[in-house]
Amino acid sequence: MLDEYDALIGNKTWDLVPRPHDVIRSLWIFKHKKRSDGSFERYKTRLVGDGASQQPDVKNTFLHGKIDETVYMYQPLSFRSSQFPDHGEQVAYILLYVDDIILATSSDALRTSIMHHLHSEFSMKDLGPLSYFLGMSVTSTSQHIFLSQRKYAKEIIEKAGISSCKSSTTHVDSNAKLSVSSGNPYHNPTEYRSLASALQYLTLTRPDIFYAIQQVCLFMHDPRTQHMNAYSESTSGYCVYLGDNIISWSTKRQATFSWSSVEAKYLRVANVVSESCWIRNILLELHFPISTATIVYCDNVSAVYLAGNPVHHQRTKHIEMDIHFIRKKVSRCQVPVTHIPSRSQIADIFTKGLPLKLFEDFRSSLNVHPPSIFVH
Repeated sequence: MLDEYDALIGNKTWDLVPRPHDVIRSLWIFKHKKRSDGSFERYKTRLVGDGASQQPDVKNTFLHGKIDETVYMYQPLSFRSSQFPDHGEQVAYILLYVDDIILATSSDALRTSIMHHLHSEFSMKDLGPLSYFLGMSVTSTSQHIFLSQRKYAKEIIEKAGISSCKSSTTHVDSNAKLSVSSGNPYHNPTEYRSLASALQYLTLTRPDIFYAIQQVCLFMHDPRTQHMNAYSESTSGYCVYLGDNIISWSTKRQATFSWSSVEAKYLRVANVVSESCWIRNILLELHFPISTATIVYCDNVSAVYLAGNPVHHQRTKHIEMDIHFIRKKVSRCQVPVTHIPSRSQIADIFTKGLPLKLFEDFRSSLNVHPPSIFVH
């Protein structure tokens, strides 16, 4: 990297300037230089701009060509100027849903500048600090951002006509076992499907009800009367944390047939590893790269062993080969797979009905709390 950087500086490849509005990402590309017999010779490094490519050369590569635009690129990682470390460091995120926009910036000056440019192009209204967005209330404190869909949840209850019903201790009867033919057909299947869709949106702030909602959706094709009150067993679930905050979660039936519980758990590990890799790439795009490994916790010892064992077992020869990318991630120490006791497996809240105490413990671990904890 140092040789590449010194060559770029020596050739006066760029000028360091304050950050403009349009800046492309800088990337380090690493590869192995091999001899004619295929043996390893040395490491090679290239600095490129996002979306661009370079061809290998003896020492350094410069593609000559005339362009009419000025291209701005972020300073390369590990080689940022100590005199001007913030040149190019301002960041803005824009979340757009139809005609609703959330704008978050690293400075007030940048926010004002972006708002000015948006106003010059579109007829827009600045509603001030974020407080309500797509049915979700937002309350900010000095240490937290609290999201709530309380108003939206009340509307669902009123729509279902159950405002006078008593509350239950948990969302699912842990002993209920229903099938697609349980009970009589529900008198209004369209209403059932509408409520199920509305409940799915509620899980954006209530991951603790994800399992119950997933069970509701299992019977949308032919809803029965008993499906409104109890549900069947789930098959697969996971949750992903960034620090102490849950940022992704899922529960669903396996898309493939499993010959054993070990294989089923192994496939679930593959799902969460894929999700974590996608999240890491998203964070990289947002200029928030994760430097530490992503630890995956699984409550099946055999599945943990299988994830780290390069031996092709007879019992798993029928598993799709692309599933075994887990082993490459584990061998590179990018995604260690670690055993965790079932009593501490938070993802169980997405896959089964739980006793009240365990349900409350896991719900607290999801950072699902009443508004009074954060709002004073």
